[in-house]
Amino acid sequence: MAAAVRTWWARRSLRLKLTAAAALVMAAGLAGAAVLLVVWLHTSLIHDLDQTALQRAQVVAADEDNNRISVEVPATSHADAAVQVVDRKGHVLAGSANLLGLPRVFTFPADRSGIPRAHTVQGSPEHEDATWRAVGVPAGTADNPVTVYVALPTESIDHGLSELTAGLATGVPAVVALLTGIVWLLTGRALRPVDAMRAQTAEITGTDLSRRLDVPPANDALGRLATTFNDLLGRLDAAARRQRRFVADAAHELRSPLSTLHTRLEVAHHHPESTRWKTLVPDLLRETERLNHLVDDLVQLARLDARPRLRTRPVDLDEIVFAEVREARSRTRLVIDQHAVGAARLTGDEDALARVVRNLLDNALRHAATRIDISLRALHDTACLVVADDGPGIPEADRERVFGRFTRLDDARTRDTGGSGLGLAIVRDIVTAHHVSTHIEDSRPGTRMVVLLPTGEP
Repeated sequence: MAAAVRTWWARRSLRLKLTAAAALVMAAGLAGAAVLLVVWLHTSLIHDLDQTALQRAQVVAADEDNNRISVEVPATSHADAAVQVVDRKGHVLAGSANLLGLPRVFTFPADRSGIPRAHTVQGSPEHEDATWRAVGVPAGTADNPVTVYVALPTESIDHGLSELTAGLATGVPAVVALLTGIVWLLTGRALRPVDAMRAQTAEITGTDLSRRLDVPPANDALGRLATTFNDLLGRLDAAARRQRRFVADAAHELRSPLSTLHTRLEVAHHHPESTRWKTLVPDLLRETERLNHLVDDLVQLARLDARPRLRTRPVDLDEIVFAEVREARSRTRLVIDQHAVGAARLTGDEDALARVVRNLLDNALRHAATRIDISLRALHDTACLVVADDGPGIPEADRERVFGRFTRLDDARTRDTGGSGLGLAIVRDIVTAHHVSTHIEDSRPGTRMVVLLPTGEP
């Protein structure tokens, strides 16, 4: 049953939930205030009644001390007041008109403290169901002590409080209902911008992320929510544009080797007698190798874009550098100097860091004239990896742009040497995932690729 209620409540609208919560709070607050009012008023009126009874008892006691009291105690402004003067043996010496001739009514002893305490007395010889507040005051002399009892009925107080309680029992629900209706209207008006934003959001499609939500003029939670949504849409729009541009560039890059392969194979198929297979096969192998590198780079970028969790563990970066240098030397006649490589142990993804070193070496191999110098040193909590070549260098204005995808400063030359324009982009994405940095410096001549890696946790 409780689960069903929770499920039903969870499916209700925000407007209903807010209104119901406000109604409960108002009902609890008003009911509590009404109860406190009745209790406070009852306490205050009873206290006033006790003070009146005490004052009357003190007056009668003073008259008794001065021997001016008669058998019938004179009436006061409280016509219903009941007064009895009782001696130590319990005999009634005097009383008010409404108790005249009756035996002792009040039996509690007189309170001889400074401020006598009032007692609640149920019933009387005249009114069995009546409730009284009575006080007992000692009087008389030491030889002839008496007790003066004065009691006042609480009927008028009880009747007034009953009427007040009935009025509050009727008025509080009415006020709560009225305020609940007002809260319902105000909540609907307050949530109107949310409905407008929802409608605008529903109209935004994946093919048109340039639209934005209307931001309310007030700088409140809804305004900040709309601004945050617009920022999110802006990021999604930029990501979608980059994705579309990436797909278009990838398609363009794939089209070139595929077209070359298709053309040469088609020519060989239609003119087998004139085809020089010994020269054709190496060309086809180069194109397939170029295509294989391109697909591998695209897969690597796709994985980086998906932001997978790095498989971090302690890694000896110097061993990775030595392994990649050995592999690079097997496919070039250029000099690769690794004498400046020192020990550097850090925490990272071994495969990803190996890809960084490999791509930096591949980039240097494509641009170096005679030699490549690679160094690695640990400084405090940072490992500095440098790959320098003696090639033409990179202009300062283009040093950040070369880390973009499919960026070539010399398009024709890099296409011929197999560059896809993705190597440095992969380097930048990997070092960013490791929370490190990379930049380019002058080598005079050539270029220095610098990567700074922390030796602690990434």
